[in-house]
Amino acid sequence: MALVSKTVTLANEVDLQYVEHGDSTGVPVILLHGVTDSWHSYELVLPHLPKSIRAFALSQRGHGDSERPLTGYHPHDFAADVAAFMEALNIERAVIVGHSMGSYVAQCFAMNYPERASGLVLVGSFKTLKGDQGIQEFWETGIAPLQDPIAPEFAREFQKSTLALPVPPEFLDTVVQESLKVPARVWQAAFKGLMESDLSGDLDKIKAPTLIVWGDKDAYFLRDQQDALAAGISGSKLVIYSGVGHGVHWEAPKRFADDLLFFIESLAKPEYGALR
Repeated sequence: MALVSKTVTLANEVDLQYVEHGDSTGVPVILLHGVTDSWHSYELVLPHLPKSIRAFALSQRGHGDSERPLTGYHPHDFAADVAAFMEALNIERAVIVGHSMGSYVAQCFAMNYPERASGLVLVGSFKTLKGDQGIQEFWETGIAPLQDPIAPEFAREFQKSTLALPVPPEFLDTVVQESLKVPARVWQAAFKGLMESDLSGDLDKIKAPTLIVWGDKDAYFLRDQQDALAAGISGSKLVIYSGVGHGVHWEAPKRFADDLLFFIESLAKPEYGALR
């Protein structure tokens, strides 16, 4: 069945695009994409999830076909949008899944709304970008100089840089087109918000059961970031995908969907066990 995008107006008057997959009585799961992506980031994953998972893949503000307000691109702003989305759709609690920027938003959400996060899945994540020379150089040479319209070659190279394994060509074309929808000011504001934020001293505030997923060929965030997250978030579990890059759920969507389902099912058990 083809996914149909919908739009909801939040209490803060921001319109968000999303798709919904699964049964209305299923376990609520909210899927958050990385910078300049959209709900399409989970397009390869959703078909592998059973109907018992009620998945909501969002296009966060400024991204996809969601509204592009002039301000509000700090991770805490994105997290507040997630809370408002849950209010609008009468979702009391949910498993929050985030990739890259979305994983940082997920961390913020779990800290700011602990009673609403039943679980946390951090994909290609990090604890802070402060002091990251690679990110600083990318900002100075690639992001800060951006002007509209975004060059298609730049968007394609950006997306390809996240991959260690090939993805379907038509999917790569889709995510490139989604990146081209994002105006330069949103690229810059979202990156700046991430670079200015530092959650490393607050990781102990995350009380939700947490799964950390990382590909060992990730060109953006290295193993030390994952170990720091695992050490800082009590009881968290780190799963490493060998030979996979930053786009874990693009490069290995079936395995990721299986691990996500196993994690969600384990949350119902008194002691959720180690992932295979």
